[in-house]
Parts: sequence; C-alpha cells; structure tokens
Amino acid sequence: MTSSALSETTSQDRIQWIRLSSCYLPLARPISDAKVLTGRQKPMNEVAMLFAEIQTRDGHRGLGLSYAKRAGGPGQFAHASEIAPTLLGEDPSDIARLWTRMCWAGASVGRSGLAVQAIAAFDVALYDIKARRAGLSLSKLLGSQRESVRCYNTSGGFLHTPLDELKRNASASLERGIGGIKLKVGQPDCALDIRRVEAMRAHLGDAAPIMVDANQQWDRPTAQRMCRVFEEFNLVWIEEPLDAYDHEGHAALAARFDTPIATGEMLTSAAEHGELIRHRSADFLMPDAPRVGGITPFLQIAAQAELAHLSLAPHFAMELHVHLAATCANEPWVEHFDWLEPLFNERLEIANGRMLVPTRPGLGLSLSEQARRWTRESVEFGERG
Repeated sequence: MTSSALSETTSQDRIQWIRLSSCYLPLARPISDAKVLTGRQKPMNEVAMLFAEIQTRDGHRGLGLSYAKRAGGPGQFAHASEIAPTLLGEDPSDIARLWTRMCWAGASVGRSGLAVQAIAAFDVALYDIKARRAGLSLSKLLGSQRESVRCYNTSGGFLHTPLDELKRNASASLERGIGGIKLKVGQPDCALDIRRVEAMRAHLGDAAPIMVDANQQWDRPTAQRMCRVFEEFNLVWIEEPLDAYDHEGHAALAARFDTPIATGEMLTSAAEHGELIRHRSADFLMPDAPRVGGITPFLQIAAQAELAHLSLAPHFAMELHVHLAATCANEPWVEHFDWLEPLFNERLEIANGRMLVPTRPGLGLSLSEQARRWTRESVEFGERG
C-alpha cells in the first residue's frame, strides 16, 4: 500500500469542540416506589440529565447522555467538566481507547459509580458520531439482531398510583401497543402487594405479560415468601427482590422458583455485573448503559450475559437502550418510560407489543428547545467549527 493510500484509510479527524449541559427534567407528579414507603428515599420530582455534544474537525457531530435520579447530577456534571479536555485533539473513532483515557483521568475516584457515569455521556456521543458518519443507525453499526424489541411499561405502575388508575393506565398501555406491564411492589404491608398483583392479573387476564419490581426492599425471608406467593400469577419476572449486591440471595431465589428473577439496574460497572453473572444471580440481567459508563462497558456486559445464556432487559433510557437491546442474541425486553420524551424532537414507535428500532443515523435524536430551556448549567471546550 502506498503512503497516499494509507493516509486515505487512516482517520485524520479530530475532536474539536465539546459542550456539556446539565438539564433537569421535571416530573408531572412526585414518584414513589417501595424505597419511599420504607423511608429510605423521598419521592422523586425530577431527573438530572447530563448531555455531551461533540463536534469534530471534519464537521461530524454526536449527542450523548447520562443521568442521575434524586442525587448525583451536579457531581456528574462537575466530573465530566474536569475530564472533557482530555478528548480535545483525539481521534473520535478510538472509542475504547478514549474510554480508558477518561477513566485514568479520574482514576482517584474509581472505576464505577459517578466517575464512569460522567464518562458515559462522552462514550455515547462518540458512538453517535461513528454511526452518523457511516450513515447507519446505532443498532446497525453495532450489529443488529432484530428490527423491533419487546417492550413493557413501568411509568403507570408506581405505588403512589391508586388501583383504579393503575388498571386504566395498564389497559391504555396495552391498547397503545406496549407488550407488558410492570407493577411496583415492596410495600411494608405485603398483603397490599398481593392484593394489587392479584387484582391486576384478574383485570388484564391470564395472557398479559406482567412483571413486578420490589426495588430491593425485601429481606431474604420476605423475598422467599413473596416469590412463593407470586408463583401462581405467571409473572414474566420478579425484579430486585433483594439488595442489589446480595448476589448469593438472588441466586438462591433464581434456583428455587419457576418465576424468573431480574436484577442489575443499580450496579455501576461491568465488573459488578460480571460478579452477578458469575453467581448466576438472575435470569434477566438489567444493565443500564449510562449507569455503568456508556456503550463500551454495556457491550462487555452483554457479551458476558450471552455466554451465560442470560436474557437482557436494559433499565430506563429507552431512546438509547432500544438500539442496544436490538443487538442481543437472546430475545430481550426494553423498558418503556415516556419521561424523557420532552427532551428530544423525535419519538419512538410502538406496535404489536414491540418498540421499533429507529433507522435514523446514530441514535436518531436531537435535543429539543424544551431541553435547552430546562438546562441550568453548560460549559464548552475547544473551538466550534
């Protein structure tokens, strides 16, 4: 190969400009799950979003996101602001190398949690650039397995919702084309949970896919009893029956009961998910790409899960996870949350119980004017072309 041909095949593009935005998404009503009813958390009123916009010297642009609930938003923004300059002048195609570079830039604060959640926004933006530049959707760039993904709704099933309203929400979701309904459980009075699930199964019928989520609020004896009671309701899964880091406890439930166990959304690194898989703690693994550090570690988790013959049901941020779920070998579920819709100009399509994977280049997303209005702080690095 001649030197001129070599130069043509070698990327000469460089990251030229970065903008970070801290945006606070208000929720229509305070959200309560079992963590609120047990007194461990307060109702959630907003979601702190971290957006990274990156532009290269050749004019390619990408959008990435991360988020925090209740606490952590200012910390994510501050850490992202510290490490952002390390990307300037770098080749945007070297995503794995840049993830490691950013991780080392903040090595003193660790390789999990807030430190990698700040990295996630950059990581997603770099993948968005690569897919847009190739003229492919993110799922196609990564190697898609399907054109649509099973989806279930959570946003209508929180514990602050009265039962009659819950029934209406669930029926409306199924009529809209959503494939399953998730109910929050884990109240201090277990009898209330049982009556709630029993009523919803009777309302929706035997065929409707129903999941329940205890949000880590049961101890081991309670989880054993509740999993046994819930066996009769033919649930798709029982989610987070125990503390997120009780791998052995989850493994015991997964081995003992027919109803699948789902967990993993609260873990904050690929290494932590590796331990969950090693213990055989779940039938459905629920990684959250922004929470574990972006697409780069998410793909590491997905590869481990596939080798262990586990199914994935990524947590939250459906706008990103529909692409990632589409690449899974085993049939996944994706969580339908309409909370983030006001932040973007585009909308996802749902039909026949499935979420259609967008075909627009990259993530297929652009920030709305409303997102700009909700932005409380922003900072720029480099020079915009």
